[in-house]
Amino acid sequence: MAGALQPRNGSLQKPRNTSRTLSMLGQYMLHSAPLLILALVLSIVGNVFQLIGPALCGRAIDAASGGKGQVDFQTVYYYALQMIVFYVASAALVYLVPQIVLRISQRTVRLMRGDLFYKLMRLPVKYFDTHQIGELLSRISYDIDTVNTSLSNDLVQILTSIITIVGALVMMIKISPLLVLVFVVTVPLSVLFTRFMTSRVRPLYHNRSKCLGALNGFAEEYISGQKTIRAYHREEDALTRFDEKNEDAVNSYYKAEYYASSTGPSVNFINNLSLTLISIFGALMYLNGAITLGNISSFVLYSRKFSGPINEAANIFSELQSALAAAERVFELLNEEEETADVQGAFPLQVEKGEVDLKHVDFGYDSEKMILKNINLTAEPGNMIAIVGPTGAGKTTIVNLLMRFYDPQSGEILIDGQSIYQVTRKSLRGSFSMVLQDTWLFNGTIHDNIAYGNPDATREAVIAAAKAAHIHGMIMRLPHGYDTVITEDGVNISKGQKQLMTIARAMLQPAHLLILDEATSNVDLQTEMLIQEAMRTLMRDKTCFVIAHRLSTIRNANLILVVNEGRIVEQGTHKTLMEKNGFYASLYRAQFE
Repeated sequence: MAGALQPRNGSLQKPRNTSRTLSMLGQYMLHSAPLLILALVLSIVGNVFQLIGPALCGRAIDAASGGKGQVDFQTVYYYALQMIVFYVASAALVYLVPQIVLRISQRTVRLMRGDLFYKLMRLPVKYFDTHQIGELLSRISYDIDTVNTSLSNDLVQILTSIITIVGALVMMIKISPLLVLVFVVTVPLSVLFTRFMTSRVRPLYHNRSKCLGALNGFAEEYISGQKTIRAYHREEDALTRFDEKNEDAVNSYYKAEYYASSTGPSVNFINNLSLTLISIFGALMYLNGAITLGNISSFVLYSRKFSGPINEAANIFSELQSALAAAERVFELLNEEEETADVQGAFPLQVEKGEVDLKHVDFGYDSEKMILKNINLTAEPGNMIAIVGPTGAGKTTIVNLLMRFYDPQSGEILIDGQSIYQVTRKSLRGSFSMVLQDTWLFNGTIHDNIAYGNPDATREAVIAAAKAAHIHGMIMRLPHGYDTVITEDGVNISKGQKQLMTIARAMLQPAHLLILDEATSNVDLQTEMLIQEAMRTLMRDKTCFVIAHRLSTIRNANLILVVNEGRIVEQGTHKTLMEKNGFYASLYRAQFE
């Protein structure tokens, strides 16, 4: 991916380093360096042509004011014709600049959005466990769109303003250095006022982006949970909480725009003050014969060109501040710590038998509070290992460690005698098939969803996996069979059917180990028993880890690990554990008595 930029992290509550943010945006824009140079050249030439106009206008006025009734029409027509030629040429060139800048901005935001999504794919799982999805979507959509809008509009104005200000200043000095002294007072006033407003508005735009991100996160969460909200009659509570989030977003938006919108009129007032002073002093100089009427006219026109861009800069100030705040939020995400890289010399995991060992494993999401304590287990090749225990005991955490979604504070995990910390993550995770309680299907055909882990699978293999998962009959009843498109995360099929499809997906994946984390919680008991039998047939000679609350479904497991308060308190077969009449036996009886 392009543009591996790494901005520093920081607080959203205070102004950031503007020059650093602009520098990082500039690095993205350098990918369009030829177009930037072309836009700059066209802008310079076009604005120079515009700056010639007032000088020609002054000469035409002098030609028309030689005395009573003495007007040199030939000279007036000559300069008027030149003005037309230069203004037409300028308009043609200036018209091309926004088109070029639009291409630059499109390419820039495409690279930024690509880098951002690429970053999301490289962030550790724990990052998504602690951040709202809607807030992340706000950065990849709203914030980058804000940057795009600013680049498309503001960049053209900034280029034009710089050239116009410098050119107009040179021409005014050439006409009358004395009159230029007026700007010694008004320009510093404009600059100081704009800087003052910048310090006030910048944090407000950061807060606006933050509130909008929180609103998006809330909306995404509550829209996806509509069935639960309605089932518990919590619509009014949802509306109340939304109103609070919406009010925060509106207030933050209003405050930012209120202070930013006051900048333009204030700077415009200062610029009009400079025009008044020029008119007064210019008239006095004309009466003393120090300047011609044409030069006064030219100077006034140049003063408007000089002060106009300053006023425009104040008007685009709010958009620019908004874009900088949005860009910083994007760079903040780009700077997040990625998943730990593979150790130097990491090699691909070679799984031949499928033996898994955990030795003295300690782990806590917070290093001060251990979730798993001194976990030791050995999963023999081809065996089914069931992990049971009360909610919060640490069952799913064991699975997270096996997949290296998290790394333990101490201990070792081996697969066929190979430390999982010495092999590549890609090969480790490719050795597992995984089915979770939370099903995930993408917008595509049923065939593509089942073959997600094995894109080269034939239609026959997909059908075989679907039959083994007892979902083939349902698929064939759909209008287009395996070519039926699943939409919006599978809302056109039931939750149980979605789970059966994810199980078929896991069956089809060419992996040596299987993880089922409450994978049959949404199917009936009879279908679950059939799936377990089919799974054992299809996963022969493969090691299978099953997390289950319905203990009747894991009675045939080769080994049952009973986890409680982060420790393995019992292990054995169903028969031996029931005979032991311990914690497992109490859990089992509790489900049937």
